[in-house]
Amino acid sequence: MTKKLALVGSVLAALVVSTGAVFSHGDVQPQEIKTDGLENLGDEWKNENPYRGNETAIKIGASGYNQNCARCHGLEVISGGLAPDLRYLEKGKDGDEWFKERVTHGAIINGVTKMPVFAGVLSQEGLWAIRSYLESKHEEQ
Repeated sequence: MTKKLALVGSVLAALVVSTGAVFSHGDVQPQEIKTDGLENLGDEWKNENPYRGNETAIKIGASGYNQNCARCHGLEVISGGLAPDLRYLEKGKDGDEWFKERVTHGAIINGVTKMPVFAGVLSQEGLWAIRSYLESKHEEQ
C-alpha cells in the first residue's frame, strides 16, 4: 500500500510540475528590438511601412519576430493554428493597415485578449521591421 501511495504521489507531483510549464509560456515579457541602422521614425505612427524591402530592416525584423511573435504565430511565420498565419497577410498598403491596427490596438475577441497591444511596448521602428520581415516571407493562399 505504501509503494502504491508513493507511486501515485510521484505521478501527481510530475503532473503538477509539467502543467506549470505548459501554462507559464503565456506570461512572457516582450523583448526589446535593437533597431541600430534604421531611420528613426519619430512618435507619430506611419500609415505605410517605411522600411519595405530594406534588408537591414528584414534582418532586424526576423530577430524581433522570433523573440516576440513566434510563440503564437509560429517559427518562420508558419502558424500552428493558434494565431493567424502571417505568411498570408496582404503585401503593401492593405497589409500595412491591418498590421498597424493589430500592433497598435491588439485584438480582443469575446472579452479574451488574443493579441496584446505592442505599440508603446516595442518601438515603431522595431514593429515596422517585423512587418518588413513578414513581407519577405509572404506566400499566396
